[in-house]
Amino acid sequence: MVRFGVVQESTAELRDRVRKVLRDSPLSQRAFAERIGLDATKLSKSLSGTRRFTPSELTRIAETGNVTVNWLINGSDEVETVAAVPRHSARVYSERGSHGEAGRYQQILDAAWHLIAERGYHSVRISDVAHACGTSAATIHYYFPGRDDLLTETLRYSVRLAFDRQVTELHTITDAYQRLLRLVELQLPTPGLLRLEWSVWMQIWNESTLRPELRVLHSDSYERWHDTIARTIREGQQQGVFVDTDPEELTMTLTALIDGLGIQVITDRPGRSVAGMREVLRDFVDREIVRD
Repeated sequence: MVRFGVVQESTAELRDRVRKVLRDSPLSQRAFAERIGLDATKLSKSLSGTRRFTPSELTRIAETGNVTVNWLINGSDEVETVAAVPRHSARVYSERGSHGEAGRYQQILDAAWHLIAERGYHSVRISDVAHACGTSAATIHYYFPGRDDLLTETLRYSVRLAFDRQVTELHTITDAYQRLLRLVELQLPTPGLLRLEWSVWMQIWNESTLRPELRVLHSDSYERWHDTIARTIREGQQQGVFVDTDPEELTMTLTALIDGLGIQVITDRPGRSVAGMREVLRDFVDREIVRD
């Protein structure tokens, strides 16, 4: 089905792709359910169609199965969806090796991402990642020859996390206003995953300032986020709910507000909070983007 330029496959086709992920996995269905933190009975019900997969479940299925959420939902990694497709996404390791290798690669990347978010890039050693994964430094170097390679892949992983989250959260929202509000909500540095993601991005901004080789990847990643906002604003204009101001201009201002407020919140500037950030951003959307 195509709606507002977005391809949406049926839930039956989505279930078929989840079944393929399960068949290709070395884990049993019960073990796979445990790995993604889902009760095995709920997984069975979702596969039978008597229960819908939640956005977070689809994200965890994609990560554990080493596929993309876009493929799960739309049947292709490249199909245009509610969020702009990353130009440089994290590698799908199953194309390069066995499922065991894919699982180990994902484990290392996830551990490195969390360590960098919590401790800072320059405080994380290869041995720290190895310890977190219960393996050797040599194993880490097999997948990531140097620490710089790890940072580059961490950036790609952050992009994929954001993209997957946006696709799962937004693909059923056809109202552009509600989708834009949800996009704003997904950028708030709330405790947990989103705050960790903000930490990684702030470090990437810093490293990109000092290291020219990271700037193209950073620029492409940021452009994906910009395009997702601009696309939503254009759809809102087509629906007649947003003003006719240049979408690029509105997007530039909104993303600048998000960046500036997010930095102030995550660095605990006095008087700044997630709730305050949400209020300012929603006020901007209602005042400057929504048609009277």
